[in-house]
Amino acid sequence: MNTSVASEDMSKPIVRRKMIQAENIASMKTRVDCNEFGELVFDEPVAHGGTGEGPSPLQGVLGALCGCASVTFNRTAKEKNFSYFGLNFSAEYTIDIRGRLGIRGVVPHFKTVKVDIGVKTEENIAFLEEVVNETEARCPVYNLLRDANVAVKCNWVKNSMATIG
Repeated sequence: MNTSVASEDMSKPIVRRKMIQAENIASMKTRVDCNEFGELVFDEPVAHGGTGEGPSPLQGVLGALCGCASVTFNRTAKEKNFSYFGLNFSAEYTIDIRGRLGIRGVVPHFKTVKVDIGVKTEENIAFLEEVVNETEARCPVYNLLRDANVAVKCNWVKNSMATIG
């Protein structure tokens, strides 16, 4: 028999590289080519000098946080055999725009981020808390914001299927 059993060496970095391309033609609008995943457009509202053809880059970061939390929650739930039927997000941020306007000493990024997440599940609350804790420990965008000293507050709420219409 030529069977061998080995464990994966997790002590060494496992580096993955992804690439996008973006173009801005001297305006507020930037087109982002995500290769096989299509194109995104980031812009500013007309009132802020943009064309209003897409979300602002900061709204894009909030969307990335929700998407990343979704992916990470799904992976963690599968690993732990946690059954759920979906997630709903509502996210907001605060920012002191003086930093973007060039006032030195004022942070130009989010000051706070608040995300309300509804989890459609019949699992018990302690099990949900376990999955949430692991999700937040693993989520790259969540940790990127936290490492930038953004006050991130996620409110995870169990929504019983009996209360979902």
